[in-house]
Amino acid sequence: MKWDNSLLDMTSCRLCPRNCGADRTKRRGYCGEKAVLRCARAALHHWEEPCISGTRGSGTVFFSGCNLRCCFCQNYKISQEGTGKELSPENLADIFLRLQEQGAHNINLVTAGHFLPAVLKALELAKPRLHIPVVYNCGGYEKPEVIEILKDYVDIYLPDLKYFSPVLSSRYSGAGDYFSVASQSIATMISQTGNPVFDEEGLLKKGVIIRHMVLPGSRKDSSAVLHWIKDNLPEGSFLLSLLSQYTPFYKSSQYPEINRRLTTYEYNKVLEEAISLGLTQGFMQEKSSAKEEYTPPFNLEGLE
Repeated sequence: MKWDNSLLDMTSCRLCPRNCGADRTKRRGYCGEKAVLRCARAALHHWEEPCISGTRGSGTVFFSGCNLRCCFCQNYKISQEGTGKELSPENLADIFLRLQEQGAHNINLVTAGHFLPAVLKALELAKPRLHIPVVYNCGGYEKPEVIEILKDYVDIYLPDLKYFSPVLSSRYSGAGDYFSVASQSIATMISQTGNPVFDEEGLLKKGVIIRHMVLPGSRKDSSAVLHWIKDNLPEGSFLLSLLSQYTPFYKSSQYPEINRRLTTYEYNKVLEEAISLGLTQGFMQEKSSAKEEYTPPFNLEGLE
């Protein structure tokens, strides 16, 4: 498979919307990573949406680094604090196949975009023996051109749509253009996969799940996100996963308005809004999900 080498040029990195231009063969880009692939965990994961985790778990690979700066990131140890182990594309391909042998329903790539050249090579190497769907699990802040490159490699997209307001996205994630970028990328994902397709066990084989986590004090922004989804995405072309799991992690204490748990009232009001808009295909989340123990240990499991 041929791809756009100019977009994937790691000597002047423009893989993500930051367009930092770093020579990642020599120094770290905005994502905090050099060109060499690094991961922090590869294991069966049971805390995704039911149609992803199933009964045996999702074969989840957590990649180090991130192009966002979310002050409340649950995975901050790998996204912003550098935890991870160097791997070759050949190592990664072997990990994919090992997860498949362990019974994974899918291969779940978490925040992999800034390592795209190596990830594509690993998928090429594994492809002849890989018989389960590939999930691209991301924060939504992806170039549509990158999503186009992934067309022949990814079966399921699992993006966040975190914010509508550029004020909030700039304040909490350091990305004032977040919505303009993420909304285009999600529309590209949907046009690529088509409507969700399930197997006989109810597991997702192809499609898009849009995640939105409700933040404390941000019900109006959540409402704006839901209205955009309703008005701009074809009915039946995606699943909506409305998350209540917000927990004050990492640097949340620096932002008093979000340095608390989400209330049941706040989540229920957003859920009611989704239902009133007819956005009923998908998942809601119990408030008990807002616990630190749902964040896996990033102890390099499965990377030997």
